[in-house]
Amino acid sequence: MSFPVSRPRRLRQNALIRSFVQETRLSPKNFVYPLFVCPGSGVKREISSMPGNFHFSIDKIGDECREVASLGIPGVLLFGIPESKDEVGSGAYGDDSIVAQAVRAIRKAVGSELLILCDVCLCEYTSHGHCGVIKKGDVDNDSTLALLARASLSYAQAGADIVAPSDMMDGRVRAIREALDHNSLSNTAILAYSAKYASVFYGPFREAADSAPQFGDRRSYQMDPSNQREALREIALDIEEGADMVMVKPAMPYLDIIALARQQFNVPLAAYQVSGEFSMIMAAARLGWIDQQRAMMESLTSIRRAGADVILTYFAKDAARLLGC
Repeated sequence: MSFPVSRPRRLRQNALIRSFVQETRLSPKNFVYPLFVCPGSGVKREISSMPGNFHFSIDKIGDECREVASLGIPGVLLFGIPESKDEVGSGAYGDDSIVAQAVRAIRKAVGSELLILCDVCLCEYTSHGHCGVIKKGDVDNDSTLALLARASLSYAQAGADIVAPSDMMDGRVRAIREALDHNSLSNTAILAYSAKYASVFYGPFREAADSAPQFGDRRSYQMDPSNQREALREIALDIEEGADMVMVKPAMPYLDIIALARQQFNVPLAAYQVSGEFSMIMAAARLGWIDQQRAMMESLTSIRRAGADVILTYFAKDAARLLGC
C-alpha cells in the first residue's frame, strides 16, 4: 500500500504550496467582457436580471471600455439594441447601425488597447425575435446569409477586430469570410459560435437585448442539448469554412463539449458563460446561499480547466479585480 509514503495532502497544506502546484491558472487575459449598447445619450441603465451589467449609450461606452482595458481584460463583445425593429433586422447592418457607431466610439476612446468583438445575429433587430429571415413560418437559412455577411462587413469597416456569428445558420462562416475577403478585410478574424445549444440559460440575456422570439422557439437552428457528436461536426464545418476561433455556448452545462473540442481541434477555443449562469450565481449569493466570489472563481476555473482559452463572461471585471490584473 502507498500510504503513508504517498500523502497528497502534503501539497495542499497552505496557500503558497497550493498555488505552486496549481494546474489551471486564470488570468484577466482569458476574459472577454460582453457589453450592451443602446440608443440615446447619457444612458447607463442597470439590467434588472443581470446585476452589475448595464445598457450603455454611445457616449458612455468609451468610459466603460477604458475601465475594462485598465483591468487587463483584452476584449469586449458588443450587442446592439436598435432604435426600431423590422422583419429583416435592418438595424444590424449599415454605417449607422448601433454597433458600428459603438465600434467607432470605442476605437476613439481606447485606440488599440482593446480588441473589439461584435456579435453577428439578427435576433435583437428583428420584429419577430428570430435569428434570420422568416419564410413560410420558419427561419430561411440561405436568405439570411447575405444579411449576416452585410452586418459583419459593416462592423469590420467600422474597425472591429473580430466578428462573431451566433445565429447558427448553415454556411454563415463561409459567407462572412468571402464578404470580408472580397472587401479587403482579410485580416478581420471570425470567432464562430459553432456549438450553440438551444438552452434555457439565455433568459436574462433575452430581457437585456429584448430578443425573445415572438413565436415558436429556436430549436430548428440551435443545437439539441442532448447531442455531443453533433457539436464536433458543427465545429469542424466552421473551421473548414474559415473560422479562426470557435466557441461553445453555454459553458458550464457543456464542459464535456469544451473538453472534447479541446482534444480534437487545434484552434483557439472560447466558451461563453451566459447570462443564466451568471444570474444564478448572483441570485444565490444575494440570498446568502453561496459565496459569490468563490462561486465566480470556481465556475470560471472549471471552464478554463475543461480547455477554454477564452471565456466570455459577465464576471470579467469582478474576476479581473480579484486576480489583481
